[in-house]
Amino acid sequence: MQEITFIQAVLIGLWTAFCYSGMLWGIFTNRAIVLSFGVGLVLGDLQTALQCGAIAELAFMGFGVGAGGTVPPNPIGPGIIGTLMAITMPEVTPESALSLSIPFAVAIQFLQTAIYTVRAGAPESAANALAKHNFSKFRLHANLTVVLFALVGFALGFLGAFSMETLNMLVTLIPDWLLKGLTVAGGMLPAIGFAMIMSVMLKKEFIPFALLGYILAAFFGLPVIGIALVGAVFALKHYFDTENAPLATAQAAVQEEEQDDWI
Repeated sequence: MQEITFIQAVLIGLWTAFCYSGMLWGIFTNRAIVLSFGVGLVLGDLQTALQCGAIAELAFMGFGVGAGGTVPPNPIGPGIIGTLMAITMPEVTPESALSLSIPFAVAIQFLQTAIYTVRAGAPESAANALAKHNFSKFRLHANLTVVLFALVGFALGFLGAFSMETLNMLVTLIPDWLLKGLTVAGGMLPAIGFAMIMSVMLKKEFIPFALLGYILAAFFGLPVIGIALVGAVFALKHYFDTENAPLATAQAAVQEEEQDDWI
């Protein structure tokens, strides 16, 4: 097992704090791929970290999006805890790390909901302070939610990194057959997540392009970048056709009007 020093745990905590609070700034740092990149950078294993982040991103495409009133799991689970497990524990693969980190992701989301509940009255309190020209109190209420997210993020990242020895002891208690099962389940989660998001976003006129991507991957062995470039070609063609459609319609209307005048 790779040992994590106190300095590394602090750095992971700071990175988690930045990414978690960045969610409120609208910079989309609270993503599994971003979180895992920082962990890999600190621990010196970017390859494993990015594998964990990529697998988690595929899975979170579906069940990481809240539908209606549901609350999705938090990416800190696979992005920080799962990546730490995969890097520090040789018996844990990126796929099994995704499965093992899901309970943490759910628990962290409950914690996030608690923070939002505590700060539910922040806009009203800030507005009242501003009406009374109490600018220091206004700044406090306006920024306290971000500060709380940063503090909680630091605690999650630091404690997650500092308690890897305890987590390793718990993982060693898991039998090999169950770890293999978790690896299989973790490998299926990205497919399930991708299928869930396709069931919502995929329109019937785009089904041929989805089948084309499957054929290119399954039968021609084209890598993801190549499939993305092929998709970009069709996307650009669709965009230009849509952009030129109003002009073509207008020209056809003018031509029809001229013919009517001639008649």
